[in-house]
Amino acid sequence: MNTTPRRRPFRRPEDAELPGLAELLPPPSVPGLEPGRERLLREALLREAARPEAAIARPRRPLLRLAVPIAVCTLVAGGLVVVNLADSPRHDRGTAVTDGGSPGVPETARLLDHIALAAARAPQPAVRADQFVYVESQVAYAAGSAAGGSATVPPAHLRQVWLSADGSRPGLLREAGGPDTPLGADAPVYLLDGPGATPRPAGPGAKAPSAGNPTHTYVASLPTDPDALLRLIREQTRGRGQDPDQQVFTTIGDLLAETWAPPKVSAALYRAAAKIPGVTVIRTAVDAAGREGIAVARTAHGQQTQWIFNRTTYAFLGERTVLTEPGPAGPAGTVAGSSAILARAAADRAGEVPGR
Repeated sequence: MNTTPRRRPFRRPEDAELPGLAELLPPPSVPGLEPGRERLLREALLREAARPEAAIARPRRPLLRLAVPIAVCTLVAGGLVVVNLADSPRHDRGTAVTDGGSPGVPETARLLDHIALAAARAPQPAVRADQFVYVESQVAYAAGSAAGGSATVPPAHLRQVWLSADGSRPGLLREAGGPDTPLGADAPVYLLDGPGATPRPAGPGAKAPSAGNPTHTYVASLPTDPDALLRLIREQTRGRGQDPDQQVFTTIGDLLAETWAPPKVSAALYRAAAKIPGVTVIRTAVDAAGREGIAVARTAHGQQTQWIFNRTTYAFLGERTVLTEPGPAGPAGTVAGSSAILARAAADRAGEVPGR
């Protein structure tokens, strides 16, 4: 340790007189600033003084942006409302807002909350009780060969369905390459187990509407509270399938794909789905129309069901089923089926294509 004392600076005797002499002199002039320059310096100083210490010491989190879904084409004429989803980007490379957000909130819940917010801002369906909900889609589902072996997925084809808004009149299912199939009411009653599924007889008499057998009027009456909606769907699907959570997830997916729910109901369906155990996020998925997006998925019994959304607008694009285990249909990773929603509309009669 150096103990040598520091030497004081040398001071001349006349230095002691300088402070007193300085007081007798007028203050020195200060060069002024131009008004614009002075204002800029003052604003910069105030900003620096108001800046919190935490903001200086901690890196800023990226700004989260929420895109409002836009109906690409809306046609209102003669009581018909057509919402065309086919023109959304086929290869949207935008980044979904799934990172950041509130600490401790799972990624799936954050994504579904963004999707719910976007759905809540969608146009309100304009469908009268005496009309039909028209849903147009592209579908492709695997089919096994008579000789056995892995199932093959044919090219996607057009699928059109007309569902009576209040369930009082027969609906219609039309798929390219096949005959028209009447649905419900006075015709033999058929049910659809999911988008693209083959209609199956439901026995004599029409069933009361439910989450598994919905009408537009029924869907519009569903609770908009996610917890109440989830309880209702669980009650109505109890005893169906080996995995109750997967049955609820599948039922919500069918409601999203096969009906035209009001915005608040759609938002509640997404928030209810966020409460189902085992729901995950898939970074990249492609629907039957070739549109790439981000997906919310759940796996059960060797299959993963994916709901695909536009990365930027969060609009629902379609569904996809992927094998997660090898089986008769093929190895793990095989796409067993896919769909793409192209349009939803109100039609005055079954078989009428709105806007054409």
